[in-house]
Amino acid sequence: MTPLGIYIHVPFCAKKCPYCDFYSCSYSKEKAINYAQAVIRDIECFDGAAAADTVYFGGGTPSLIPLELTESILSAVRKKFRLQNPEITIEINPCTVNRDKLLQYYNMGINRLSVGIQSADNNELLLLGRKHTFETAAAVILNAYDCGFRNISADLMTGLPYQTFESIEASITKISELPVTHISNYILKIEHGTPFDNPDFIRNMPDDDFTSDMYLYMVKTLLDKGYRQYEISNFSKSGYESRHNLKYWKCHEYIGFGPSAHSFCGGIRYYCPPDLDSFINYPAKKIVTDDKAGSDEEKIMLALRLAEGINLSSFPKLKTNVITKIKMFEKSGYINFNGENISLTPKGFLVSNSIINELTDFI
Repeated sequence: MTPLGIYIHVPFCAKKCPYCDFYSCSYSKEKAINYAQAVIRDIECFDGAAAADTVYFGGGTPSLIPLELTESILSAVRKKFRLQNPEITIEINPCTVNRDKLLQYYNMGINRLSVGIQSADNNELLLLGRKHTFETAAAVILNAYDCGFRNISADLMTGLPYQTFESIEASITKISELPVTHISNYILKIEHGTPFDNPDFIRNMPDDDFTSDMYLYMVKTLLDKGYRQYEISNFSKSGYESRHNLKYWKCHEYIGFGPSAHSFCGGIRYYCPPDLDSFINYPAKKIVTDDKAGSDEEKIMLALRLAEGINLSSFPKLKTNVITKIKMFEKSGYINFNGENISLTPKGFLVSNSIINELTDFI
C-alpha cells in the first residue's frame, strides 16, 4: 500500500491577499493555541496507524504561528503515523521568518520550504498586495540554504496587469539564480468576492491570448534555466518534484487536518468545514463530497495534468474509442502520442479541461 500524505491546513494570515479565496482568518496567539490543540485531537482520533511519507503545512500562512505549535503538531503526526523517509514541507511568507526560525524548522525535521515569492519585480509585488520585497524573499532563501535546506520551492505568478515578457523573464532569472529547486506557477484568476473582483482592476487584466503567450514563454524560459515541467503549473530540478502534490495527481490517499482541509481515503473524498470556531469545538466533523472517488474519469483527469501523461493500456475503454480523437489533437500540437502513452504539450496544458472532457466522454 502506498504511504499516505498528511496535509495540515493552518488558516491564519496577518493580512489576506486581494487575489486569494482560500479559507483564512485573522491571527491571534490564543486562537492559534486553540487551533493547534484541536488539530492534535483530530490527529490522535484518526482511526489506524498507517504509514505516511509526506507532511505538508499549507495555509493561510503556516509560518505565522509560533514554532512550538508547529513542533507539537508535527510531533502528534509522528506519534500517530509511521513516517517513512518523509518529505516535510511548510509554506512560508518571507515577512514571517528570520534565520533563527528557519534553523528551528530545519532542526525539528522540516526539510522542504515553499516560499511565497510571487514575483521578483517589486512593482508587481505591490500590485499583488504583498508586504515583502524581492530582496527580502531572496535573503530568506539564502538564509534557509545556509541553515541546511536543499529543497526549496518558490511561487511565481503570471497573467498580472501590466506584466510583460521582460518582467517574467527577469523574475525567472533572478529566482533561478537562488538555490531554488522547484517553481510553482499560478496564473492570476479573478475569484468572486475578492478585492480584485472589481471593474477597475479587471479592465487592466491581460486578455486570454496574451496570458496564454505569457504561459508558453514562461515554460520555455524555465526549461532554458534547467527546470523540468512535470505538471501543468509545476517545474523542478531533477529529483525535486513535490512528492506530496504528486499524491493528488496520482490518486494516492491523503488525510487533511484543520479547517477546510480535504482528504481522500478508502475511496471517499471529504473535508473539514471552513470554520475555525467550529473546528476548535468539534474537529472530528467531516463532510463527504464523493463516496465513489477514484473512477477512471477522475484518474485520467488528474494524470493528464502530469507531463508523463497516461498509458492507454491502463484504460482499455479509452484506447478502443478515442484513437482518432487523439491523433487529431496530436496533429494540432496539443498531445504527444507514441501509440501507447499520451501526454499534453505546453500548448495542450492551456486547454487541458477541454481536451480531458472530450476524451473522458468516451468512457
